Amino acid sequence: MTVLRLAFASLWNRRSTVVLTVLAIAMSVALLLTVERVRHETRNSFANTVSGTDLIVGARSGSVQLLLYSVFRIGNATNNISWESYQDISRHPEVEWMLPVSLGDSHRGFRVMGTSQAYFTRFSYGRKRQLRFTDGQPFDDVFDAVLGAKVASALGYELGQSIIMSHGLGEGAIYTHDGQPFQVSGILAPTGTPVDRTIHVSLEGIEAMHVDWQQGAKIPGKETSLDEIRQRELIPKAVTAALIGLKRKTSTFRVQRFINEYREEPLLAILPGVALQELWGLLGVAEKALFLVSLFVVLAGLVGLVAVLMAGLAERRREMAILRSVGARPWQVFGLLCLESLLLTLLAIGVGLLLFYAVFLLGSQWLSSSYGLDMTLGLPLLREWGILGILVLAGLLAGVLPGLRAYGQSLADGMSIRV
Repeated sequence: MTVLRLAFASLWNRRSTVVLTVLAIAMSVALLLTVERVRHETRNSFANTVSGTDLIVGARSGSVQLLLYSVFRIGNATNNISWESYQDISRHPEVEWMLPVSLGDSHRGFRVMGTSQAYFTRFSYGRKRQLRFTDGQPFDDVFDAVLGAKVASALGYELGQSIIMSHGLGEGAIYTHDGQPFQVSGILAPTGTPVDRTIHVSLEGIEAMHVDWQQGAKIPGKETSLDEIRQRELIPKAVTAALIGLKRKTSTFRVQRFINEYREEPLLAILPGVALQELWGLLGVAEKALFLVSLFVVLAGLVGLVAVLMAGLAERRREMAILRSVGARPWQVFGLLCLESLLLTLLAIGVGLLLFYAVFLLGSQWLSSSYGLDMTLGLPLLREWGILGILVLAGLLAGVLPGLRAYGQSLADGMSIRV
């Protein structure tokens, strides 16, 4: 207890230096914990980009490729699913719901996706969070469009805005569907998922904008009026992919096998969670690099702690000598330096935790709306407790080198005055 009081008194006597050292290590600890928590939540959020969906169906290709174009709207499908096959699969006794995904058009660089009205009630993301509207409602008319949050904010669109779709993808799409303008009927709340960068229209809308088109090009001189298009029976010929929800989770592999062995056309059914983990494995290098950078920041803070203790020894040689002269043993002097280092580390970890939770309180809402990260405030995770335990041990070891140096200083050397 005497050594503990002495350690506290010594730190208080050097409080200006101690405060700066604690702040430096605390910020390093807060950074490391923040990166670790964001890394953990990013992995979970990525794995839950689409949740509540049991299977994703598309033309036979690779699982990652199917995931990229059906969920992330990246790339193109090798082929489509015929409308007859789509309807046949939807009538499977184990299928509860099936959402079509029809791609191929764009608007100013943003993908246009054709789907059904059920998409806005069935599709979920994150921890089974439902889509919400900040304004307007789902499409009702053939020429209605629902914008993702990113589309609306980037282009400055509001309800009732007239927009012209382009045939093809990207900013450089040559042909436009200028004869079939769409009107914004709703704007979705931010999700932090590819939904934010998507323009949603009905399957009938996809067919309507291609009424006067043939083989990927507009028929010269043909201009069908919007009212006439509305009167037509706009049945799609094919869809790009489909999301499936099953009545029972236990039937997932049975339905997957049924689709993969479908005889009418070559199809592929994937489990979105498995495919997302596979894709994350390809992208995990950046995650590990970020963690290593934050780890080196903490190590730099601990090196700074050692430097402070070592630099302080030159000024405390007489103090050490006095302690030795009043009966303190060498191992007690060594223990005093290690204890000071441990106390500094514990104090820095405490302050770092406060900074960590402050960052979460201030930034959790922004992270949720912008990136779909559900940052829940709570006790550190098991891995984070492990990191804190390693930091405590590192802080104790940081006092070993200064302690050994103090241990080796003789009483005569400490009391002598060098010229």
